[in-house]
Amino acid sequence: MAEDRPQIYLITPPAFDAAEFSPKLASVLDAHEVACIRLSIALKDELEIGRAADALREVAHARDVALVIESHVQLAERHGLDGVHLVDGARQIRYARKTLGDEAIVGSYCSASRHEGLNAGEAGADYICFGPIGETALGTAERAEFDLFEWWSEVIEVPVVAEGALSEDLIAQFTPVTDWFALGEEIWREDDPAAALGRYIAAMG
Repeated sequence: MAEDRPQIYLITPPAFDAAEFSPKLASVLDAHEVACIRLSIALKDELEIGRAADALREVAHARDVALVIESHVQLAERHGLDGVHLVDGARQIRYARKTLGDEAIVGSYCSASRHEGLNAGEAGADYICFGPIGETALGTAERAEFDLFEWWSEVIEVPVVAEGALSEDLIAQFTPVTDWFALGEEIWREDDPAAALGRYIAAMG
């Protein structure tokens, strides 16, 4: 991957069988350079989440790829993950940093709010996630517009991640103003996720 291109950040499906998903993830990681994986799972059973975390950690760490977990700070520590992705702006960042230490990755989703992003950055987030950048009927978030990313990339040093309803056209448009693209269902719903990711990477130009 060219150094000036945004990096790829993968998001797991919200529900999956670890035994089936692990080889699929491995094939994607073997085909493309990926900076980070987010375990974003809708399960409420901590034992099941832990089993998924352990399975994906083996796949990711064998390939020197970081694995963070969405929201569950204590599970990140317990299962030897690289950090946590928080979904409530700046509110838990200091707690996560205190719990996981300075070396851990602590990221923050801030919807389309410049104010939330600035607060999260000041609280010590390693990256800020804005989205969705595409049209979606899911959730209640307004779209994170191009000018937010453009302003952020010019003014703020904290890396910025674009996610949510990505398309190849949006990838091409946002490539100059984002540091990472976070892709999840955009590739996992395809029969060949590695090939799908390849198309998105090619769209960066």
